[in-house]
Amino acid sequence: MNTKYIDLINQTFDFPQEEFKVDKGELQFHGIDLMQLTKQYGAPLKFTYLPQISNNINRAKGWFDKAIKKHNYEGNYNYCYCTKSSHFKHVLDEALKNNIHIETSSAFDIDIIESLKEEGKITDDTYVISNGFKRAQYITNIARLINNGHKNAIPIIDNYEEIDLLSKEIKGKFNVGIRIASEEEPKFEFYTSRLGIGYKNIVPFYKSQIANNEKVELKMLHFFINTGIRDNAYYWNELLKCLKVYISLKKICPSLNSLNIGGGFPIKNSLVFEFDYEYMVDEIVNQIQLACDEEDVEVPNIFTEFGSFTVGESGGAVYEVLYQKQQNDREKWNMINSSFITTLPDTWAINKRFILLPLNRWQDNYERVLLGGLTCDSDDYYNSEQHMNAIYLPKYNKEKPLYLGFFNTGAYQETIGGFGGLQHCLIPSPKHILIDRNANGSIVTRVFSEQQKSEDLLNILGYVKPEKQQEPKKEVSEIYFK
Repeated sequence: MNTKYIDLINQTFDFPQEEFKVDKGELQFHGIDLMQLTKQYGAPLKFTYLPQISNNINRAKGWFDKAIKKHNYEGNYNYCYCTKSSHFKHVLDEALKNNIHIETSSAFDIDIIESLKEEGKITDDTYVISNGFKRAQYITNIARLINNGHKNAIPIIDNYEEIDLLSKEIKGKFNVGIRIASEEEPKFEFYTSRLGIGYKNIVPFYKSQIANNEKVELKMLHFFINTGIRDNAYYWNELLKCLKVYISLKKICPSLNSLNIGGGFPIKNSLVFEFDYEYMVDEIVNQIQLACDEEDVEVPNIFTEFGSFTVGESGGAVYEVLYQKQQNDREKWNMINSSFITTLPDTWAINKRFILLPLNRWQDNYERVLLGGLTCDSDDYYNSEQHMNAIYLPKYNKEKPLYLGFFNTGAYQETIGGFGGLQHCLIPSPKHILIDRNANGSIVTRVFSEQQKSEDLLNILGYVKPEKQQEPKKEVSEIYFK
């Protein structure tokens, strides 16, 4: 009888997979020996595998290049990274190696842009697409960026007052886009997005505030679907409605030349994840081409904004099972040495699923369990794994420590969890390491942040007088794999 954990996985999924394989009963992720990593740095542990960021960017670029050539599409394609998915410098540094552009959502984003410009990682030719509701500081920062010569900065107008506010602070002419307030899916509690301007109001808005405004030129129409790019009737219907607005605007606004398809690609959240990215890209390009040809208007340059798709699959978290509690005849709770609420907030806030696999003991027998975090909150648990809301893991054995990995956690978790700040029940943030490859392809790791200490939290809470912070030591090492 096949009762080992590895038998369960082999029977249930197509395994091994591109990023996952098992060697001598231990899991490897993109060729990284995770148990060796855990022995070196301890658990709980967060990590970012930087090469996956570039890999996903270039995958998407390849799909669009192929579709554009296939359909003889005369517009060009521009890949934008949504900084809100992860603002960390190591993420931006890696992403910007690939000739991409940036989408911002708040005032401080512009400060990040200016810092990257000083380093030469962004130039005036880099598109900076500024979305979001614009409060006074955001307007000021956008204006400063444009006034300092950033010719490809395009604020996306979200409401009727923003053009006047921008005009007061920007010297000379500037370009803008308009965001469509798309209709939400029928299951939503509301019908229309709070962001942007309604479909029927966009052409009148253009005529009243932009058409005769010598200072403003409309360049872009921004289309965003909250649920992302999906192959369903709702998405294609909203895209066609967007294209009708674009065509109507283009006929009266020759300067309009770009369509920004917001709402990103999904990322892999289970071992049975299936999504035909190439087909979706091909069909999007085809639909734009057909709609414009039918109305005899020039096709737009295509912009996409990919946040989670860019950075999500680069992240992971490692925990150790501390103890098992048999609470009744059916429920066994494996208690991890951290908290889901603090380290993977999306798991309890929006019931998001991540790939969960043990790092070791794949040759052991398995059992059905629940996973609990360390806080005293009843919501601090995870049971939304790919096995139909049940989790199967190697049997608990206090003599044989079990380590668990959650994968593709790289988007939003640090910022939503409040990186570097207070955590629920004062559970410390885990150590975070960065994983890269050198010119020879060998794995290189370094510590980005150490696990929080009690004095870090006491300082925030006001119990200890803040002292001059010393720069943390950066631990760098090389691990070689076959």
